[in-house]
Amino acid sequence: MRKATILGAIAGDIIGSVYEFHSTRRYDFELFNELMRPTDDTVMTLAVAEWILTDPELSPSRLTRTMREWGRKYPRAGYGGNFRTWLNDENAGPYYSWGNGSAMRVSPVGFAFDTLDETLRVARISAEVTHNHPEGIKGAQATASAIYLARTGKTKEEIKKYITDTFGYDLDRKCAYIRLHYRFHVSCQESVPQSICAFLDSTDYESALRETISLGGDADTMGAITGGIACAFYNGMPDNIYDFAMSKLNDDMKATVSDFENRYATE
Repeated sequence: MRKATILGAIAGDIIGSVYEFHSTRRYDFELFNELMRPTDDTVMTLAVAEWILTDPELSPSRLTRTMREWGRKYPRAGYGGNFRTWLNDENAGPYYSWGNGSAMRVSPVGFAFDTLDETLRVARISAEVTHNHPEGIKGAQATASAIYLARTGKTKEEIKKYITDTFGYDLDRKCAYIRLHYRFHVSCQESVPQSICAFLDSTDYESALRETISLGGDADTMGAITGGIACAFYNGMPDNIYDFAMSKLNDDMKATVSDFENRYATE
C-alpha cells in the first residue's frame, strides 16, 4: 500500500481513459493497458496542485494563468470544446459551465487545507474560473469536501450524510442499480453523485475504481472523482496501481506530484 494524495485522482483518470468512449459495464475490466494515458483530468489536476503549491494568496487570476500554461503544454489531452476555447483566449472569462471538469480537477483542494470551510472556499475558486454555474460549483465542492472528510477520519455514513444534506445529491443508489440505467453524462449533476456512490460501495481503492468505471459513463473523469475520494479514505493505493500511474507520467508531471505529496501526504 502506497501513501498518496492527488495520484488517487490521476490513477483513476489514467485507468478510465480507454473506457471513456468505449464504455464497459464489466466490473472485471482490464485494469492495466498500454493504451491508457493521462488526459485533461490529470493535466488540470496538476495545474490546481501547482497553484496551491505556489500561490499563497490563492488568487483566481493566478489559477487561470497556471491552468492555461498546463493546458497549452499538453494541447492534445482531450479538452472539451468550450474549455479549449477558454485555454487559448487570454481574455476569456468563465462560461457558466455545469460540466464535470470542475470536479475532475479539484482533488488537490480536498487534500491541502485544514478546515472544511477553507476547503469549500477554495473549491469554489477552483471551479469559478470556468465553471461558475451553480451545478459546476456544487460538483467541485462536493468532491473536495468528500476528500476532506475522508482524509480526516469520517466514516462513509458521515460522508454520505454531509454530502446529501449539504448538496442534495441522492446517494442511496447502489452501483448495481445505477449500472442498469446509467448512460454517459458530462454534467456534474449526472456524474458526481454516481461517482460518490461508487466510493460508498467500495471496499478498497481498486474496487472503487472498478465500481465507478464499470458504470459505463464518463469513465476517466468519474475515475478521477472516485479515485481521489477513495485514496483519501483508504489512505493510499496498492503498489501496482501507484507504480502503473507513475509510469504514465512524464518528468514534469511526476515533479508536481512529488512536490504535492511531500507537502500534503502525511503518515
